Amino acid sequence: MNFHTIATLAFVIPNVYLILRIGQLFINKGYRFLYALIYLFIVAIYPFATFISAGKSGIVYDIFSWIASYYLPFYLYMFLCVLLFDIFLLINWPAKLVRVEKMKSTRFKFFCMLVFALISTGVVFAGAINFNTIRTTNYHIEIPKKSSDIDHLKIAFASDFHLKQQTDIHFVERFVTNIAAIQPDLMIFGGDVVEGRGEGSKMDKIAKMLSGIHAKYGVYAVLGNHESYGVQAKGHFFDKAGMQSLCDSVAVIGHSFNLAGRYDDRYRERKKTAELLKSINGSLPVILIDHRPTDIEENSKTVVDVQFSGHTHNGQMFPLNLILASMYRLSWGYEKIGHTHFFVSSGIMLWGPPVRTTGKSEIMVVEVDFR
Repeated sequence: MNFHTIATLAFVIPNVYLILRIGQLFINKGYRFLYALIYLFIVAIYPFATFISAGKSGIVYDIFSWIASYYLPFYLYMFLCVLLFDIFLLINWPAKLVRVEKMKSTRFKFFCMLVFALISTGVVFAGAINFNTIRTTNYHIEIPKKSSDIDHLKIAFASDFHLKQQTDIHFVERFVTNIAAIQPDLMIFGGDVVEGRGEGSKMDKIAKMLSGIHAKYGVYAVLGNHESYGVQAKGHFFDKAGMQSLCDSVAVIGHSFNLAGRYDDRYRERKKTAELLKSINGSLPVILIDHRPTDIEENSKTVVDVQFSGHTHNGQMFPLNLILASMYRLSWGYEKIGHTHFFVSSGIMLWGPPVRTTGKSEIMVVEVDFR
């Protein structure tokens, strides 16, 4: 089952449930046909807005795009509210916590719908604030020094920017300011940095802003699955933004450490980590950037000392984070497996709705001591 099929089902099934259950539970019989028409009209806003806004700009397109951005999270939490209410009804049937006559009253129905709408709106509003707040997550680890000529390394890691023409340029400004305050020795971008062709006047401004990021040992990036959809496999935006892309390649940073970057696993011919690292200088520590945290256990058996990944967004919205946690050994955060330290970022921005109800818009800062 491909992504578009899953996305379509994820949109259709909850809305079928909602239109049926809201109609049965809260709408009086005489108004159900009108309710169904209104609901279907509102449901159609999202695919219509997505269709007309794709790759376009202007006030009309921006308005529809804005509506589409907040539609999905609102209905996700409406769906959860109605689902919880149905669970309550199952409990109430034998327990008789609320009388049936009361639940049938127009006042009770109106009150329930109002509460559900307020809860959903409040969660989306809080999620939008959370998304727009950049946070720093700090870690401190030790790895074998081997023959490295340094004792300490401060790494700043950001993943999943999903930059496009509609990106809020002020968010990018705040990100660059935060990085400047961190003063990393090494700056790493973990893939899905840019959407589409990465072209346009705003994208040029964003690239120029990012090119102002400086780090003692350089600024590096790998390609994510979104870059593999377009021309970014050639690294055009990366070059303009001052990022050196690592595509199944290894950079030897002085006499300090090896920095390796893998293609995303959409690229069928990408090398296994062990194959990629077989010709490296084994007397130096190894840092690996792998967009998806899919090969964690396999990579823990290699010479990799530290691995950075993204892609998961930590689910972005509850309860999707619980699904992601069941799919990946590490869907967000830090874990040491064997001798290897693994970091998975929840992303600095998002793909899709600008709402984050789980995780944070984060910059990971990892202080590495070489012992």
